[in-house]
Amino acid sequence: MRISNSISRATVYCKRHGLAATICRAQLAGKRALFADRMLVFYCDLDERRLPQVNFPTALRVERLRALTELSAEHVQAITGFWNPKLANQNIRERFKKGASLWLVECEKKLAGYGWTLQGKTIAPYYFPLAPDDVQLFDFYVFPKFRGRAIHWILTSHILHTLAAEGRSRAFADTREWNQAQRASFTMTPFRLLGSVRTYHIFGQVLNCWVASKTADREQNDPLGRDGAMKILRSNE
Repeated sequence: MRISNSISRATVYCKRHGLAATICRAQLAGKRALFADRMLVFYCDLDERRLPQVNFPTALRVERLRALTELSAEHVQAITGFWNPKLANQNIRERFKKGASLWLVECEKKLAGYGWTLQGKTIAPYYFPLAPDDVQLFDFYVFPKFRGRAIHWILTSHILHTLAAEGRSRAFADTREWNQAQRASFTMTPFRLLGSVRTYHIFGQVLNCWVASKTADREQNDPLGRDGAMKILRSNE
């Protein structure tokens, strides 16, 4: 499934941007896979008393959707139109079916970005199991026209405050090591680096090589009760 999806996405990209651009993109993806393919995992304790207050610009509006029927055709087109529409629509349906929430952020009544959350479990096999009141944040995207305006930070901050008000315990999020823009955005939020992890597929088994963060103190460094040494962990089923 993963290979067929990759082929489908590459085919769509080639049709839109041409063969030369597709080859360059493939070379970049290869370099990232070899030299900067670790995932950086972040966590945030959802305590309203400790979350910094954020003054949201009046031009921005955040909306939370819990079902496909709440998503307008215009927003569907915006979310799916910039990559593979077939796979994107399939992902949206599957995520709502699993109980995920889609958060839309608009700037002056135009869709600027979005992100997903899921409580008590993860949308795909993860590095560790989540508790019932834990929440995963995943697949955030800001449209190119609106980048450079701290949209990702504003949306993330709004979500964290909302989840804290609902009594959720902890939020988790991750990004690839090479994604400098998103890494920088996380430093502006209450998220703290938990550690880095690299995934290996060996004889049909999924193994995660985990390295805890060295920059946090003991409590922040190990909120899940793991020691600071490198560990090999199986992905959560």
